[in-house]
Amino acid sequence: MAARKDPRPCSIADTLALVGEKYSLLVLREVCLGNGRFDQLVRNTGAPRDILATRLRRLLDAGILAKHLYSERPQRFEYRPTRAGLELEPVLVTLMAWGDRHLRPDGDRPMLLEHSCGQALTPAVTCRACGDEVRHEDLTARPQTPGWTVTGPTAA
Repeated sequence: MAARKDPRPCSIADTLALVGEKYSLLVLREVCLGNGRFDQLVRNTGAPRDILATRLRRLLDAGILAKHLYSERPQRFEYRPTRAGLELEPVLVTLMAWGDRHLRPDGDRPMLLEHSCGQALTPAVTCRACGDEVRHEDLTARPQTPGWTVTGPTAA
């Protein structure tokens, strides 16, 4: 079957168009950790300076990061997450937990996040309406875009 010109409309694809480029989520990780200065971002992400500048511009334009002046002479800025950026933090935490479980079976975690309760954070996605943890078998997809079903586009 040939690739479709117009793939499924999808918020995941739209989000990845903004934050799915190499280094973008690592930049967000660092900014959420409080490391928002350019040199810190270069050092902690390993991103080349030109690529990092491009990613920062894109995250600023998307409203995920905000730029704050921290030095007048020379003029220097640091980056901080906006509300939209902070809303992505649970995604980062969930990705980290998945990596700890599936890519580091020896239990050797490079970073431990501690919750305000004093325990190591174990993130879980829950339904805001009922409070239950979300499991695959409890989900039902209901496409909202005309011309699309769960299995793909309807016949033209």
